[in-house]
Amino acid sequence: MPIYEFHCEKCNKDSEILVRSSNWEGTKCPLCGSTKLSKKLSVFASSASGNESAPSCSGVPSSCGRCGTGKPHSH
Repeated sequence: MPIYEFHCEKCNKDSEILVRSSNWEGTKCPLCGSTKLSKKLSVFASSASGNESAPSCSGVPSSCGRCGTGKPHSH
């Protein structure tokens, strides 16, 4: 089952939700219960070998390349 990122139009919060099918319409916000969700483009992290530089923090947690890597940084 895929995990999707959603933005709730009612409470203005982002959430990751495990969805059982590709038909996610009607899924409720885990924070406020609203069904007014919009699916977000998910950002993923990957590791590469070689001399590539580490991803930098964008300052926006939902699009940060360093969040979830365990490397210290701030927003």
